[in-house]
Amino acid sequence: MSEDRDKWHRWLTHGRFGGDAELRERELTRFLYPVRDEVLDRSGLQPGETLLDVGSGDGLIGLGALDRTGPAGHVIFSDISRDLLDHCRDAAAAEGALTRCSFVLAGADSLEVIPDAAADVVTTRSVLIYVKDKAAAFAEFHRVLRPGGRVSIFEPVNVLMGDGATSRFSGYDVAPVAAIAAKLRAVYETLQPPGTDPMLDFDDRDLVRLASSAGFGEVSLELQVTVRASRPPMPWERFLATSGNPLIPSIGEAMDQVLDAGEIRQLTDHLRPLVEAGTGQERRAVAYLTAVKSSLSTP
Repeated sequence: MSEDRDKWHRWLTHGRFGGDAELRERELTRFLYPVRDEVLDRSGLQPGETLLDVGSGDGLIGLGALDRTGPAGHVIFSDISRDLLDHCRDAAAAEGALTRCSFVLAGADSLEVIPDAAADVVTTRSVLIYVKDKAAAFAEFHRVLRPGGRVSIFEPVNVLMGDGATSRFSGYDVAPVAAIAAKLRAVYETLQPPGTDPMLDFDDRDLVRLASSAGFGEVSLELQVTVRASRPPMPWERFLATSGNPLIPSIGEAMDQVLDAGEIRQLTDHLRPLVEAGTGQERRAVAYLTAVKSSLSTP
């Protein structure tokens, strides 16, 4: 991992999977590739069309769209991270597709560098969770689409992922060490306060409302919630190195911030066997939203 890369690049290439390349490949196959395919399938992308992938990240959606747009199509990669745009540019070049791609440094709620009616399809994957002004983002999606254009969005709905139980941390039962776990949980709640942080201030109903208010004439949303009584086993060191998103510390870093040596030892003695055995609950809530701009709309 290159330390001179920005936090977005570092997280996507390292922190998300605790630096474990094998885990990354497993999650790509188990979850991320199916998400990519679902977003693109729902978009109705056709050969020769232009797709704008907002918050491109490591290029999962945009690179996956290249085969679908064909030689006459075009993919615009947009992200707030110059390092990730460079990553996408290198990946497109490796596929011999650089002439069919553009790269734009911009946030989801401020796409001014992209002209009105420039795209047939707008896609996002786990992007709005970082955007405070989601209404502005939807307005921008509507503006840059041509009449009849489509938006296809995947977003985690984090407010539905927790069960409200303070006896759990990261899905594991921490009741015997509840006071220590509460210190650890407070680190993350301070950085991302429930109800006000962009990741925690919306649900599926808000997404529908925002799309409708932006002027999309046809909106549909599918909410998928899954709860599993076990999790994939994970080596303890990988668990410590894992971070839920680019804006928060890894679990190991958070432990070092607020726990003394005795507390770390006590928490480790309790939690490590659960993590390594997969004895924890896994919860996931995600939404797929599609919307169509009226063919009579003006940008």
